[in-house]
Amino acid sequence: MRPPGLLLEVSTLVELSRLRAEQRPDQLAYTFLVDGDSEEAHLTYGELDQRARAIGAALQARGARGERVLLLYPPGLEYVAAFVGCLYAGAVAVPAYPPDPMRLARTLPRLEAVIQDARARFALTTGFIQGFMESMGEQSAALSGLSWLATDAVEDGEAGAWKDPGTSREALAFLQYTSGSTGTPKGVMLSHGNLLANSLAIHQCFEHSDDSRGVIWLPPYHDMGLIGGVLQPLCGGFPVVLLSPLDFLKRPARWLEAISRYRATTSGGPNFAFDLCVRKTTPEQRAALDLSSWDVAFNGAEPVRAETLERFTRAFADSGFRKEAFYPCYGLAETTLIASGGRKAAPPVEQVYRQEALQQGRAEKLSPGDVTDPTEARTLVGSGASIPGQELIVVEPESRMPVPEGRLGEIWLRGPSVAGSYWERPEESEATFRARRADTGEGPYLRTGDLGFLSGTELFVAGRIKDLIILRGRNHYPQDLELTAESSHPAMRPGCSAAFSVDRGGEEKLVVVLEVDRKLLGEPATAIDALRRAIAQAHEVAVDTVVLIPAGGLPKTSSGKVQRRACRTQFLANELEILAQEVLAETGDAPEAPGTVAPEEPRLTRGALLSASETERAELLGTYLRQHLSRALSVPLSALEATRPLTALGLDSIHAVELKAALEEELELHLPVALLLDGVHLEALTARALAELRHPTAAPPPLVAGARGDAPLSPGQERLLFLDQLAAGSAAYNIPAAVELEGRLDVAVLTRSLEAIVHRHEALRTRFPRVQGRRVQDILPSSEVPAGGPLARPGAVVDLSGLPQERQAAETERLTAEEARGPFDLERELPVRAKLLKLSEERHRLLLTLHHVVSDGWSMGVVVRELGALYAAFAQGRPSPLPELPVQYADHAAWLRRRLEGGLLEEELAWWKERLMSAPPLLELPLDRPRPERQHFEGARQPVALSAALSEGLRQLGRAEGTTPFMSLLAGFLVVLHSRTGRADLVVGTDVASREHARTQNLIGLFVNQLVLRVGLEGNPTFRQVLGRVREVALGGQAHPHVPFDKLVEALRPPRDARYNPLFQVMFVLENAPLPALRLPGLKLRQLEIDDGGSPFDLSVLLAESEGRFQGVLRFATALFDAATIARLAEDYEATLAAAVARPDATLEELHGVLVERERQRQQERAQALQSSRKELFRGVRRRGGSES
Repeated sequence: MRPPGLLLEVSTLVELSRLRAEQRPDQLAYTFLVDGDSEEAHLTYGELDQRARAIGAALQARGARGERVLLLYPPGLEYVAAFVGCLYAGAVAVPAYPPDPMRLARTLPRLEAVIQDARARFALTTGFIQGFMESMGEQSAALSGLSWLATDAVEDGEAGAWKDPGTSREALAFLQYTSGSTGTPKGVMLSHGNLLANSLAIHQCFEHSDDSRGVIWLPPYHDMGLIGGVLQPLCGGFPVVLLSPLDFLKRPARWLEAISRYRATTSGGPNFAFDLCVRKTTPEQRAALDLSSWDVAFNGAEPVRAETLERFTRAFADSGFRKEAFYPCYGLAETTLIASGGRKAAPPVEQVYRQEALQQGRAEKLSPGDVTDPTEARTLVGSGASIPGQELIVVEPESRMPVPEGRLGEIWLRGPSVAGSYWERPEESEATFRARRADTGEGPYLRTGDLGFLSGTELFVAGRIKDLIILRGRNHYPQDLELTAESSHPAMRPGCSAAFSVDRGGEEKLVVVLEVDRKLLGEPATAIDALRRAIAQAHEVAVDTVVLIPAGGLPKTSSGKVQRRACRTQFLANELEILAQEVLAETGDAPEAPGTVAPEEPRLTRGALLSASETERAELLGTYLRQHLSRALSVPLSALEATRPLTALGLDSIHAVELKAALEEELELHLPVALLLDGVHLEALTARALAELRHPTAAPPPLVAGARGDAPLSPGQERLLFLDQLAAGSAAYNIPAAVELEGRLDVAVLTRSLEAIVHRHEALRTRFPRVQGRRVQDILPSSEVPAGGPLARPGAVVDLSGLPQERQAAETERLTAEEARGPFDLERELPVRAKLLKLSEERHRLLLTLHHVVSDGWSMGVVVRELGALYAAFAQGRPSPLPELPVQYADHAAWLRRRLEGGLLEEELAWWKERLMSAPPLLELPLDRPRPERQHFEGARQPVALSAALSEGLRQLGRAEGTTPFMSLLAGFLVVLHSRTGRADLVVGTDVASREHARTQNLIGLFVNQLVLRVGLEGNPTFRQVLGRVREVALGGQAHPHVPFDKLVEALRPPRDARYNPLFQVMFVLENAPLPALRLPGLKLRQLEIDDGGSPFDLSVLLAESEGRFQGVLRFATALFDAATIARLAEDYEATLAAAVARPDATLEELHGVLVERERQRQQERAQALQSSRKELFRGVRRRGGSES
């Protein structure tokens, strides 16, 4: 082994990466197996440095230095570049799992908790994931509060703008969030010094050199995958091959094939991965492997099992694997990664100990001849010695005194790899990272919470003091499992359960013990099934043993706290009073001979299924599924009852992924993982698979370019054109934007950029003439669009730089308002215009206005992103970096019509008619003046801004009640409407984005549809109950979002009255796609609020979340309301929300009382002000009279 060179010379990872690129720019650093097999993507040290500088520069330009930056990526090289780029920016990386779109209820809350705990302001991701995340803004306040950057859109040319952040060795590099409880994730604060020290230790322990080669499948979001798999090769200067953990789980042989193909020397994973390879590889696959190059097979992150090492060695001996390659090790996130490890090329240290003595805190060795009863012995695998430069001691946890060799105690550590603390958790950090010896006062030490003992210098990890449960390499907090178990069935007594793990067959198994109410229990098997299903769905883990005991049977402290360790001891000693017990391996009938689980069967094929008769097909598929599930779940065939939920038998996420992969590979059947984890039973699964075989899932028709016929208008466009005709000469449907630019602006480049956007999007090249009395769309070819685009038209650039300052300011505001409020002639003009006001050589104001018929809020975000990308490219003489659009808006309009005409319209319309029939046609808010005979559409705006504390209170209330911020905010406004009108049957409108298809994400066009939400507030409900009603209505509407609003009006036939809008007159929107910040190189930009002077409804509540607060405007019709009335309405809205957050169980009458009291105070204040003004007036008269005399 050569000395680690650079690792000893550098003080930060930034410095290390820069030197690698300088010294070895063309050396291959990372290879990612895109398909898990042979398709490769590559990254050299030079390319990594360039990407990292480009990303770092983009972050620096956004002010991200020192800020926490969320990394949300699938496994791959984009993630590697983003992590290093974050360090280059001087920012703090926060790696996280992207949420599973099919399982948001489980995966989104943990991500939200990480974002909120880290107080992340920025997020790096891919363009695809950004589109998905931004579309979820309404569902998640945490996501909508982030500033997003898609790094695959960052050009390499931006690297030139990067500035060395001057990071120090002590600087925080990233937050490693520990897995486990979704509600309370803890961020371990790791510095550059921690990472370099631990990487040096790994380099020395694994004896890495330039000739080393790595293969890593571990998730890059957690310590072993990131530090061991991504950073260690960078630190050691050797190449690594990466593959997705999902590809490994689908076919574990991929991992070993990669080791064989790339001649890897270093690879590894948790104990379960080695077991999985034994179970999931065939003799033919093993025979094709050459594992002779593999000399470090690290095994950590969960208890290392002697049985696993033996099974793997035996299975792959003929493939060239040697047991000496196994490298058992111990570590935890709080020590960066590794804390102890063995000697390379030496076999693992295995020792047999007396089980009873271990339970009493003594390590008493047994020789093979001493073992008469296997249950009395326990074989432990040593985890090696403490890493270089670190002190490891074993301490009695209560007395804090070191224990002698051979005695069990808590493992304490100190050294340069130990993290500083947990992020913003001073009390927990003090308890965990600041321990001191009672005898000498030495410290501080890290308290690991793990039990172990030393035999010489060899560390043996024997268990855990803390209650953390580790299953298949993942942490689970018992309190989370217990809460789920207690909620699974009415008979489970709250606060009376204990979850813990036990060793069975060389593997950790989960046991849950619960007290039950016998009167509510009924059939025990039903309650046990419910518990297994609930935990499998919520935590993706199988419960091995369920024990039901009578009330009072659980050991507790005098204060009522459950004693999990005492319960575990009683369980193992058979001392619990058991009402019912079920063990997975014991379910079903008596064990079947030969063996408990199904043997391997000849492989079934799709061809064989299709050639069989219906009866034979069902039998073949049912047998196939039974055989596969029996083997996967290690349960007898008899336990697979036709209607017993598979989750009750232990089906977890890994099993589900494996089964999905098998069905796809072997039978070409595509079933979602969510179905498998949703309590499906064998009978239903077989039926669903048969249905999929006969009729593959009816997917929407493909959205492709050119399949548009005569390019019909979309339903939304038809409605907007009709409304625009009613509001002729109005700006009610304008969407204006304005931004001030400071710096040297290249007007020609800006003009060219806007022109490119118009050429790129057909919607912006569309006119809407009348043909035979009907509006149609006329899409101009690019060649017929006026040259130069919107900024080239006469009068588009106005020079105000010569005006005096006061006059210039007035003229600037006049032109801004004029541009925003100017109507479009849609029959003759394009629906986009721009104006540039020159205020000085380095100050400009850009005004951009689109008509709603070709745009929506999301579209404006597309404009901003594309304008930024095009200006940056054109300014540097580069061509457009934007990929060609696969489809255009007219393609989507035709596609949507085909969907609606294919039965979707009829199906959803029936749902809406049932809910909206007989709805009140008009919401009669108190008006300041009579409603005119026709709508005027003129409007004004009243700002509304909730405090940060109130916004957070709403978020917390929503989390507790299962409601989104939109639902919580709407519920508050409905309470205000109820108070103002006295009506209990309230109808409001809202917008839904309607961009379901991935190909619509980057299009400009009118996609938004309007939903009609009817909420009943009868019976004086509490605010909590109002939230529930709003939730039900909103979810129902969002599940049926496709009916065009005009079709709904046509079907319901409400009274038509020119004085107001049909179905609803009040609109409520929480913007989930807020306008991103426009960024142009060399310029400082400030986005301006623009009032277009219109109001298409009586009243619109338009909110968004910004900087942790909900804020926006109340847009109101000036023909109906005075500004003072709407200002009072805004005050009442905020007061209602504050009262509801403080007292969610307050009734409508009680909340109305709050508003009555506010109005009384307002009147009193007005009376006092009037009285004061009269007194002042009288004093003025007296003074003037005195002077005249």
